[in-house]
Amino acid sequence: MQIWELKRMRTNETFELAVQRHDQQVAELGLRIWVGSEPTFTDREAQTPAWLNSALGDGKEERAQGLLRHLSERMPGGLLLRSVGRLYPGEKTPRWNLGILRRRNGVPMWLGPPDPLLVTTPHPGCLPGIATLVAALSDAFVRQGWSVQYMDACEPDGLPENKLSIQMGDEDKPSLSFLVRALESGGAAGPAGTNCWAIEFPALDSVADFLTALSYIERAALACGLSTLVLAGAAPPVDASLELTTITPDPAVIEVNTAPSETCTEFLWRSRQVYAAAAAQGLSPYRLYFNGQVADSGGAGQITFGGPTPESSPFVRDSGLLPKLVRFLNRHPALSYLFAHDFVGSCGQSVRPDERGADAFDDLVLALALLEREPNVSPEHLWKSLTSFLCDAVGNSHRAETNIEKLWNPFLPGRGCLGLVEFRSLRMQHTPERATAIACLLRAVIAMLATRAYDLPLIDWGRTLHDRFSLPFYLGADLDSVFGELAAAELGLDPHIREVLLQNEFRFFGKLDLPFGTLELWRGLEFWPLVGDAASPEQSGSSRMVDASTTRIEVRWRPPQSDSKPTTTAAEWLDWDLYAGDTCLPLRYERDRDGRELKVFGVRYTSFVPRAGLHPLLQVQSPLTLTLRHGIDQTQFVFKLHEWHPAGQAYPGLPKDLHDARDRRSERMTVVAEDRPQRSPAGEPSTGLPQSGPGLTPYCLDLRHGSPGRQSAGSDRLPGAPTTDPLR
Repeated sequence: MQIWELKRMRTNETFELAVQRHDQQVAELGLRIWVGSEPTFTDREAQTPAWLNSALGDGKEERAQGLLRHLSERMPGGLLLRSVGRLYPGEKTPRWNLGILRRRNGVPMWLGPPDPLLVTTPHPGCLPGIATLVAALSDAFVRQGWSVQYMDACEPDGLPENKLSIQMGDEDKPSLSFLVRALESGGAAGPAGTNCWAIEFPALDSVADFLTALSYIERAALACGLSTLVLAGAAPPVDASLELTTITPDPAVIEVNTAPSETCTEFLWRSRQVYAAAAAQGLSPYRLYFNGQVADSGGAGQITFGGPTPESSPFVRDSGLLPKLVRFLNRHPALSYLFAHDFVGSCGQSVRPDERGADAFDDLVLALALLEREPNVSPEHLWKSLTSFLCDAVGNSHRAETNIEKLWNPFLPGRGCLGLVEFRSLRMQHTPERATAIACLLRAVIAMLATRAYDLPLIDWGRTLHDRFSLPFYLGADLDSVFGELAAAELGLDPHIREVLLQNEFRFFGKLDLPFGTLELWRGLEFWPLVGDAASPEQSGSSRMVDASTTRIEVRWRPPQSDSKPTTTAAEWLDWDLYAGDTCLPLRYERDRDGRELKVFGVRYTSFVPRAGLHPLLQVQSPLTLTLRHGIDQTQFVFKLHEWHPAGQAYPGLPKDLHDARDRRSERMTVVAEDRPQRSPAGEPSTGLPQSGPGLTPYCLDLRHGSPGRQSAGSDRLPGAPTTDPLR
């Protein structure tokens, strides 16, 4: 075994032990907080619509079937199902839905013939006729006292089918229709075009009815000598004794809805099986771009919390928990942005309640106060009180940072009253360990709020929310404060979990070491606006047009970090000024989590001209150019961050892996030492201090406005105020 593999195994074992310690902390509080997830995977090499923006096509269903086959090998004892998926607006037929149903106690779910997807070699036997199978099914049901009627066989599209109308014991229950039909095998059960039998379930209300019907079907299929059988139709009901994992299509990705896990240790095991099964099909949790930028798969990686049953959900048992969670998330923007996908903000896929304007914020304050006055609030009233605030600007709760559409929603039949709260401000994580670390973090926060009072007021961040917390440094500092609160509540996370959470390398471009200081560049967050009317049908669908042409870069200026001997004293790094264009950046003096001093600031600029953008008169401002100057030094250093290869040449292809992507990001940074101009550039302040203007905020300079101080004629805005309001 290779040394690197041994190290990886030891690291994984250490991480598992850390997760187990988290589970023990939660268990000692007497809490049952179950956790589920929706990981999404893509073909990062493909450039076809199904893997860029469409839900169906390009062999996506076949890849999903392969994923299901690999997953069933890793999660034995399950029953494969091909259920009817959801029907989305504008689509003519429901999407496909593949699933694995298992018993939580480990007892095999099904001993009948396998789904053809699991058959690796053709079966030489003949397929029994439909009459034989229908007769065996009828006999199995009748032996249990159920009445059965069935229609004569018909042949739509040349494939035979038969419908059985079954009265399940109690005459007060409506009769149910089981459909028996021929289906192309979809596996290796025979040569191309070979059919197998499929039985389609009706919608059943109880797990007991489903398991009873399943046992009779198993008996009939074995009696007929079937070699394979497809079970399809309506999705089965589940309870705390069963777990259902489904695989469905979504725009650009294949989505896996994992069965909820009782502990984060179980969540880690389940996530590892899913990631490994996806990798076996060449599916990736991230996408790499030519210039080295890393994005998630395109479908994000939401995490959901609840209980073994809807009634036992911690959010249902304690009506005060959700209001406390809303307060906590408001005060810690790191949980909204640090682990998020690229599309955040008021027009994004995970809108914060305080990103919807002053009026909505004021009413949220009132809503929380009214809830907290009542000692016992029903789950439905809890949902009604907060659903109008936990949504986006047009009332879509599915695009809220904290999604409660499945908490206790009486208007969502079948899946609205599950006691679930979903965190949507999460990108698809590139490893199962990273996803599990985030699950531990959020679960620890929920456990803390469930066992302690938390009545701190909401913070009206205003413009500071996007100005300050768009920068990775301040998000990291806020996460440190979350760690501190958890530790004070005796729910502190193990250092190995914190280490995984603190990894933010995909936003790191690189660093340039000089004898007197080190410059680091990080990619900040941008809050891309919709182009057009947010409430229009075109912008309220599953795909929306945004202006993504603005880029925000975080600059960190540190004391010397290179191994070379500095030519100046360490303190002199403070005497260098950093310019963007004509403006001296007012770098903010800070200390990092290790107590080391540094300076931080943000710069925004137009990185490309979009086909349809918010500001058609803006021109490209890349490469971003920053100049480092000293008051008495005659040499200046010009840094450039290129959007593409610095030489303008074509890349040989997409990055091979994450290491290759990192190297491409780093090589986009260049530095040149040159003689400083004899005279200061026009507009440069003689004092070295920045001017005020519409493009300058406390944490960022927006180069799209031009040099600060060059305010357009006729503008009546105060110096230092942005010309547009990012929140409202």
